[in-house]
Amino acid sequence: MKTRRIFKSIVACGIGISMLSGCLNLDEELYGRLSPETYYQTEEEALSSVVGVYQYLAYMSRAGGDGWRIGEFGTDEFFCPGRASGGWYDEGNMQIMAHKITPDNARLETCWGTYLFPGIGAANAVIASMESSPMKDDLKALIAETRALRAYGYYYAMDYFGNVPLFTGAKVDANDLPKTASRKEVYEFVVKEFAEAAAELPSIKEVNRAAYYPRLTKEAVYTALASVYLNAEVYAGEAHWADVVTMCNHVIGTNAYSLENKVGDCFLATNEANSSEVISSFAVDPSKGVDGNEFILYTQHALDQKKYNLSFAPANGYCFTDDALKRYEEGDERLELLEYGPQYYQDGVTPLCDDKGTQLVLTTIKDMVAAQDNEGYRVLKYSPIGVAWSGSKADNDYILERYSNVLLMKAEALFRQGIQLDEALELVNQVRRRSGVADWDELTLKKIEEERAREFIWENQRRRDMIRFGSYFTDTWFYKTGVTEEWRGIYPIPAIQLNNNPNLKQNPNY
Repeated sequence: MKTRRIFKSIVACGIGISMLSGCLNLDEELYGRLSPETYYQTEEEALSSVVGVYQYLAYMSRAGGDGWRIGEFGTDEFFCPGRASGGWYDEGNMQIMAHKITPDNARLETCWGTYLFPGIGAANAVIASMESSPMKDDLKALIAETRALRAYGYYYAMDYFGNVPLFTGAKVDANDLPKTASRKEVYEFVVKEFAEAAAELPSIKEVNRAAYYPRLTKEAVYTALASVYLNAEVYAGEAHWADVVTMCNHVIGTNAYSLENKVGDCFLATNEANSSEVISSFAVDPSKGVDGNEFILYTQHALDQKKYNLSFAPANGYCFTDDALKRYEEGDERLELLEYGPQYYQDGVTPLCDDKGTQLVLTTIKDMVAAQDNEGYRVLKYSPIGVAWSGSKADNDYILERYSNVLLMKAEALFRQGIQLDEALELVNQVRRRSGVADWDELTLKKIEEERAREFIWENQRRRDMIRFGSYFTDTWFYKTGVTEEWRGIYPIPAIQLNNNPNLKQNPNY
């Protein structure tokens, strides 16, 4: 089966996409126009519908999507100021960045109502159709794969919104809409679904890596489970550090993964299916109309059009400040992925200048409402080198999880238990060594947190990390000058969802 071709071509989903509780199309027929008896006659036909579920989840990782942005906004590493030259000012963004969000925030509603719960609903419909198919016994792995995708959706829902409707049926009864489930209930569901899915999925060692890419393997789900367990105290009020170690060992023990020579190698368009470090990702192919990576469009300064010979001028949006830059040590190779200070062409010598001959010098942000165009440092993990462009869309696949996270999660879990401290230190030093910085002699929780911040800048890990370590509430940084109330560790249920479904309950204090 040409799995990768199917993912790159995005065969149209034959199952109608459902809208879960709180969305507007509650009377939509969820099974679509093709019945399981007439459609799922081969595994390839079924896979074409599963691809549609992947695409919904991919929106949680794409640079322009609110599923990704609301995970980065509110941290100390990601800002989007209004520009004095016009554009980018958005009150919804400002609310999240200042930890002053309200239930009518449009960014939250887009995440919930456009990406997150429609994706969960799509998974419900596809699972129901596969379970009704005469080929059901041959589709066990695909059913498990879709259950894992749905669990991922609920993981995001639990992480962002805490207490959410937990619904797995194929059709919502408009007269009996789903009720809010507690965050702990959702946590237990996510753990159960991931664990049961992993049991049915193939290991990375059992498939042709390049041909099977980018589908979920056992190891991809074990990595997701490790992340869920890592944050179990936040989600369910109970520590699961030993389970984090177990899940990480499942991945490490395959000997199928290793760190790339450089972090940036994971994000190259030319190294997607062959990366030794990438555990899970989302395929894009803008030449075929299959999404596209617009990371550079949203993040880079307009003069990068000259630097990389682009056909478009980047929009000068997302950026970061000295709060994140100062974490990096001199000589850290990860600094090569960050743009700050005087800017040069790719030769590193020729100044990058505007039409008046003035060199671009990127400074920290000084004004969140009317920032100058050179204010704000930039992250360039998704390299434009070797990219096949379709307008402003690149063909770099979006990365969800990397092996370095497995190493750092295990190290943190060991350290928090106070066991195997030498091994924990070595795991962290492996990640540091790869980036050319000196080994540490000892660990602290603060050092682990900051190493994660350096390694995963703009990879949608920072918000979860800051909440788990407590710095989300206690620390101050640019545009957040006071202590944050702990109840703001989860976002409010969007107001429109409460209006559409009276069975939902708003999160405390909102």
